[in-house]
Amino acid sequence: MPEQHLPEQRLSAQHLSEQHLSEQRLPEQRLSAQHLPEQRLPGGARPRALGRAARKTAAVGVSLAALAAAATAGAGPAAARPRTAPAAAPGCSAAYTIEQKLTTGTTWRMCWRYDSKAGLVLENVSYQPKGETKPIKVLNSARLAQVHVPYDDGKHEYYDLTGQGFAQELMTLSPGECPGGTIKTVKVPDGDPRNPNVKGLCTTTRSRGHAYRMHDIVQSDKTYQQQGKDLLVYTVNQVGWYEYITEWRFQDDGTVNMNVGATGSLSWEDYNAQDGRGWPIGKNAKDYATSHSHNVFWRLDFGLDGSSGTKVEQYDSTVSAPSGRQEGPTARTTRTRPAKEFAGDYKNYRWWRMVSATGKNKDGHARSYELVPGPTTKYPGRPFTRHDLYVTQYDKCELFANDNPKCATGHPKSVDKWVNGQTLTHPVVWVNVGFHHIARDEDQQPMPVHWQGFSIAPRDVTAMNPLTPKELAWQNGHWEWRS
Repeated sequence: MPEQHLPEQRLSAQHLSEQHLSEQRLPEQRLSAQHLPEQRLPGGARPRALGRAARKTAAVGVSLAALAAAATAGAGPAAARPRTAPAAAPGCSAAYTIEQKLTTGTTWRMCWRYDSKAGLVLENVSYQPKGETKPIKVLNSARLAQVHVPYDDGKHEYYDLTGQGFAQELMTLSPGECPGGTIKTVKVPDGDPRNPNVKGLCTTTRSRGHAYRMHDIVQSDKTYQQQGKDLLVYTVNQVGWYEYITEWRFQDDGTVNMNVGATGSLSWEDYNAQDGRGWPIGKNAKDYATSHSHNVFWRLDFGLDGSSGTKVEQYDSTVSAPSGRQEGPTARTTRTRPAKEFAGDYKNYRWWRMVSATGKNKDGHARSYELVPGPTTKYPGRPFTRHDLYVTQYDKCELFANDNPKCATGHPKSVDKWVNGQTLTHPVVWVNVGFHHIARDEDQQPMPVHWQGFSIAPRDVTAMNPLTPKELAWQNGHWEWRS
């Protein structure tokens, strides 16, 4: 699809001009990040043919979950205490409902299921901060859409979700890995018939530090502060020597963080990079670990306020040098509303938001969620990994960013080919976060967790900070002294 430039529109405090865009491809930008190594069995083979039981009995295949269980064996009774089943969320039974009211007053609700390739899938996700009389729906569904692993030497390239048994290798979690939470049992489709049910889904809460802190300028002895709380939902899936922690963090302020953490073990049989692309591991310069990339895709189907007709908006700002008597540089922000499918790239002063077609907050402003990128190193080797973001029209068969097995013969198999000019009436967002891993001595043994991901943050979902203390609730909009 040819490159197209966005028409500029000036953004002022009182007005936002709008313009539809047929198609757009946006300029690329690289960001640096470390990456985590792919791992193979001795001799270079991937262990897909090994079942879970067989792998656990092999000396070279001891899982991180088993090690963690051993480490916490003397830690006392299970922390994952049985709890009363929550009321069923819309579209799922109580057994497949996750509902958590955080101590700061926010409630998150969602359904979960386990897909035979994507693993954990979350559906009907809603957010209800204190002060809201009913839940605000955010997402129809959220899921991983691919983990693509190409090696620097060109000898290996893997699609871990669709080709390497990612979902089937769900790891058993020990109580110490889910402190204060609940470990749910997951029936794994096409899993090990000797162990079809795995205690592999953790739901718990975590503190994240300050949600805010504000010293009161009127009452000098008064400071407002709040420690933030998150609902954490995660699984661990093993692929070869790797273990992927797929983590979803739902904050009490409405933010959702999506992360994949790679850990496990470096493959000591993979120290064979003789092409100048590897990094020495161990003593002197004898063993070289092969470098590679991990390109992780997420698929988000927004359903803000219960409508799938979400609108997409792109914002770009330009900064100009001071002129005349100006004290400093000026910044102009423009908004573009793509009407059709597009591929986009993050760049300085660019961001996107997904806008509700039906819902407004108490100030009368349209609810929306902003896409917040994380560090990424974009992989240019394949067409579907060349952009940070794709927005496509919903198609029920389009579930994986590439190597997509659900579509009929003749249907394009990768997300870059789905951007073909359809009008966006039900947009689906595909986010690509990559990094390039050149192994280091500290990656052994075990390998520290390395995270990659992004967030979606509420923008005008509520009229004020959802964690605002009562004493400050009157300060909405124009602030003035009270008599």
